Amino acid sequence: MTDAGSKADEQGVDQDRRKFLTVATSATAAVGAVFAASPFVASWKLSERAKALGAPVSVDLSKIELGQMITVVWRKQPIFIFKRSPAAVAALPANDSQLKDPQSKESDQPAYATNEGRSRRPDIAVLIGTCTHLGCLPKQHFEPGDAELGPDWPGGFRCPCHGSRFDMAGRVFDGSPASVNLRVPPYSYPNDTTLLIGQDDAAEQGAA
Repeated sequence: MTDAGSKADEQGVDQDRRKFLTVATSATAAVGAVFAASPFVASWKLSERAKALGAPVSVDLSKIELGQMITVVWRKQPIFIFKRSPAAVAALPANDSQLKDPQSKESDQPAYATNEGRSRRPDIAVLIGTCTHLGCLPKQHFEPGDAELGPDWPGGFRCPCHGSRFDMAGRVFDGSPASVNLRVPPYSYPNDTTLLIGQDDAAEQGAA
């Protein structure tokens, strides 16, 4: 074999080695990237799993105006959050004689919401927005004397499915198919403008 042929063979071997080293290096880098990313993937999956299990939901109350209601989702349930006016709060006792469970003795709420307003703060109401009859979504009719509900209507909710009516504290009126008041979820106030749904003082103490 000539010197020129030997040199050509050597160059071919060198190129094959370079290709092999390049492929091997790239594969190693790709495997390293997967291992480096795995903690981030795991933490993302954990976050999604926590949400599915009902992780607390934080709400900025400073954006809710007087008389306004917003709906958020917690544990796949609609949560009604609304800001009652002083007049609406003062009018609640007048409904007692027309209600099935005015003192909420037979209804589902945390101990701190077993009061006239069924809330921790008089102005802010927090309710699970599913009718306690068959689970439909009640519609808000906050205006007293609503044209659809009549001049004696004090303000509150009406279920469009079967007509159950609830006042501004989620308490059910007599004559409604629903037998108990709208449920109240656990919640707390980390500060004056933040509402944390799904975690209350009892939950915090249990986790400590």
